[in-house]
Amino acid sequence: MSQWNRAMEEELVVLLKDWLKHQGRTQADLRRCLRASSTRMPALLEVLEREHRQGGLPKLAARLCAVEADWSRSPSPALGNESASGEVAEVDPFGQLDLLLQEIRDDSVS
Repeated sequence: MSQWNRAMEEELVVLLKDWLKHQGRTQADLRRCLRASSTRMPALLEVLEREHRQGGLPKLAARLCAVEADWSRSPSPALGNESASGEVAEVDPFGQLDLLLQEIRDDSVS
């Protein structure tokens, strides 16, 4: 199992910021799902580090996938569910996190 370290934390911050932007969500949305004490990144990372300590990268990725699945059931108003032509955009319930989880599983099997 890989250890939580500063480099991993930095990569996770970049991933989270990109993911939140892509999802049209905020750190406050993530805080609510993670039940963190604050919307600040250190508080969010504290919750995610705890997940990592309990089950490694698979548990951390599974938690983030659960958050994304929860968000897919209640789309963000910031995303704007209608396109310019008036068609409703289809929301991918797993987004990119399922790919991350699969990669982690593949690495743990190797």
